[in-house]
Amino acid sequence: MLKTARIDAPGVLHHVMIRRIEHRKIFRNDKDREDFIERREVLCPETQTSCYGWAFMSNHAHFLFRTGRTPLSRLMRRLLPVMSLALIADTNVVVGYFAI
Repeated sequence: MLKTARIDAPGVLHHVMIRRIEHRKIFRNDKDREDFIERREVLCPETQTSCYGWAFMSNHAHFLFRTGRTPLSRLMRRLLPVMSLALIADTNVVVGYFAI
């Protein structure tokens, strides 16, 4: 079944989920988690994206973003590369976007 294109316009709410395949942990330690949160805190204002909430589980995380003028994909590319590079030896990170 074909997926429809994600709606990405200023002001749209997005439920974003990132996860590791094979139920592996998304962060190696608390420092990795803190670095990720700090990057999010810097990137959201830069991209005029509001983050209304997030939840971290061991193998995945959920976010609720309202996009500004910068597309959500650009925010996620800037937010995730460090995580992806740190974990690439183990397994790739899977990202899912859901417009609300």
